[in-house]
Amino acid sequence: MIYEASARSRARNGNFELWSWLFMRVSGIILLLMVLLHFAIMHVTTPPEDVNYAWVAGRYATSGWRIYDIVVLFLGLIHGLNGVRVVSDDLIHSRGWRVVVVAVLYVVAFLFLVIGAQVILSFQPVAGS
Repeated sequence: MIYEASARSRARNGNFELWSWLFMRVSGIILLLMVLLHFAIMHVTTPPEDVNYAWVAGRYATSGWRIYDIVVLFLGLIHGLNGVRVVSDDLIHSRGWRVVVVAVLYVVAFLFLVIGAQVILSFQPVAGS
């Protein structure tokens, strides 16, 4: 009976690890493409003196750029969180400490997601800028 429970738990964990592995590959490719596009727009096609508050306000006047930035934020943070989770699983051998570290990672990542999304979604240009 004990063997069956641990086998079931390993199967569940293995399935999560499979999806986690797949997410890392797919999100890595998507992030690479999105960050290269960001780099091209911000640093290649737009002169540095043109990138200012008014330029960002003009960009955020359309919902497309906000969605783009939200996707980069979410994919980047979740991709990084998953990577740190895997590293912590490899380096922290005590189950208790591993649970604490992963819980702290999840809380910090959630806070960063909320704060980042709040900044992107609630940005309103100041009149006269």
